[in-house]
Amino acid sequence: MTPIGALHRAIMRWGEAERTSSRLAIQRWVDGVALVDVQARTYAEYWTQQNSLTLTGDGPLWVVLGDSTAQGLGASSPLHGYVGQVLNALRRKGTPWRVLNLSRSGAQTQHVLDDQLPLLDGLTPALVTCGIGNNDILATPPKRFRDRLRQVIDRLPSSSVVMDLTVPDRLWRIGGAVSPYVSGINQLISTTATSRGLPVAEVSRYARPPWRGLLAPDAFHPNNLGYRRHADALLAALPAGLLNLPATAAAGPASWRSPVAP
Repeated sequence: MTPIGALHRAIMRWGEAERTSSRLAIQRWVDGVALVDVQARTYAEYWTQQNSLTLTGDGPLWVVLGDSTAQGLGASSPLHGYVGQVLNALRRKGTPWRVLNLSRSGAQTQHVLDDQLPLLDGLTPALVTCGIGNNDILATPPKRFRDRLRQVIDRLPSSSVVMDLTVPDRLWRIGGAVSPYVSGINQLISTTATSRGLPVAEVSRYARPPWRGLLAPDAFHPNNLGYRRHADALLAALPAGLLNLPATAAAGPASWRSPVAP
């Protein structure tokens, strides 16, 4: 059982007592957490299957690095996350883009360094995007977090776009407390990426409160509309030349095998 699943079971038992309105609200939230916990498995399976097919066709290759937001958790389907929405927008331009989604739910900066970036070896993608750090905010000591973020950005290919983090202003009670810290992390992302000449997708400017109607049932991950904000931020940051690439641009080697997602 995953940690989120264990939390769901514990609070479900607690909620079987007196059914006050506050406890019913908590139960609804816990049910939302459980739903997203199931999505973590099913969406990973979906991207694993898609990854195994990605390099069998023609067209520019987009490689995605990141965490559960890149998996699309909280959306009604994997393709309604920001990856699916951006992929659809790119394909509407008439170019058969392919996506290799190497992200993992729960990933932190260290996972990108150890598990995701090495999988780029042997590939020549037209685009690499990296959105990482949400899971480090409370889990990784600040200095270590900053050091790892710099390492991630320094190791990204020159064809990369870096995504900054949503500032959790007015999101839960803890949101306001950590917002200045997250804003500082975003400044680090911007400075480090700019020093390498990499564009930054400013999710922090597009995904902002009020949050009503933008969140999944777990009140944490975006829903379809929330991911639209992420997609808009990424599309706005893409170099103009990427939107009109020929179908044969920047393909990876046909012998490369898609990894199995954890």
